[in-house]
Amino acid sequence: MVFSHALIGFFAIFVSHTSSVDAALSSGRSIDDSQGSVSSPLPPKYVIDQYGYVTLRICYNWSCARRETMTFTPDDMDLLRSRMALCPGSSLEDRLQRVRIGIWQLESLAQKYQPVLANDQAINKYESGLIGRMDCVDNASNTTTYLQILRDIGELPGWTVSTPEVRDRFNLRGVHWTAVITDKESGQDWSVDSWFRRNGHLPLVMPLQSWIDEKKAWEPPFERINFIPESIHELCTSRQSPALMVD
Repeated sequence: MVFSHALIGFFAIFVSHTSSVDAALSSGRSIDDSQGSVSSPLPPKYVIDQYGYVTLRICYNWSCARRETMTFTPDDMDLLRSRMALCPGSSLEDRLQRVRIGIWQLESLAQKYQPVLANDQAINKYESGLIGRMDCVDNASNTTTYLQILRDIGELPGWTVSTPEVRDRFNLRGVHWTAVITDKESGQDWSVDSWFRRNGHLPLVMPLQSWIDEKKAWEPPFERINFIPESIHELCTSRQSPALMVD
């Protein structure tokens, strides 16, 4: 699926149905008034205005049954950039950690403005009936939105944002969606999967083909890039470890 993008000078970026989004914002309405469950991730809807405010649609309550508009301030986005700047390296591993930090920070911002997202428990069986719960459709929708925002503010150098991918589509108990990024240098697709961890935590990353093959991101050889540090500084300091090897 191809998303339409309009860039007016340096000052504003409009994504997905620009005119209707702009009209909704000027009238104080939501950028997405539709509600109801869906079976696949929603295309991103957001606006980055000339002052640096980011207004976006997020969804939750499983299968995007609940959709909500929120706005991140320029100060929010400056904090995001400062956290991502702690990982300045150009290696594949450092660039993957920058992606993880960016998603973690944007999820945390979303929870700041909608506290019910703290009810997300990771993995559906722990959160049935909780307001704010998120399944893989919610997570793939929101993570793809966050990735496109990071791209548009210049925080995803070396990556392109692809459409979400699915595995076991026709298995009602096993179907699973993930957000996807592509390394510009190698052309390799990577899964960015937030479903296995609560909202506001570092997502899991692994080569998309490994994700399709149902390999586990917390087991070798991927556990090293998906560890949970005691400090953000531990993520991107090379840690005297061998270079990341991927299939």
